[in-house]
Amino acid sequence: MNRKPRSTVKGSSTSGRGRWVVENDEFAAFSRRIVRIAGRRVASGDVDALPELAALSAAVDAAITDAVTGLRSAGFSCGEIAPRLGVTRQAAHQRWSATTVGEVA
Repeated sequence: MNRKPRSTVKGSSTSGRGRWVVENDEFAAFSRRIVRIAGRRVASGDVDALPELAALSAAVDAAITDAVTGLRSAGFSCGEIAPRLGVTRQAAHQRWSATTVGEVA
């Protein structure tokens, strides 16, 4: 006799609650605030956290590559992507035109 465990979550607390949606621009603004706060924390004397702060740069580069790869797969051109990154179409094409998952041109 296998019975499903009874939920311990109070029903009236969650019933009818919709899914929380976070807009990309709000999420990016939150991320920028967190990075700035991390920088201030390191600047205040947390020298041991400096390598982790520096590693954020590589993580952002990887995220941009993933985003551009997805956009290119969805049919967006380098000409559409470039102005949003503040680079020329030629620079975007050179960096990401041959990008596949896990590979940077």
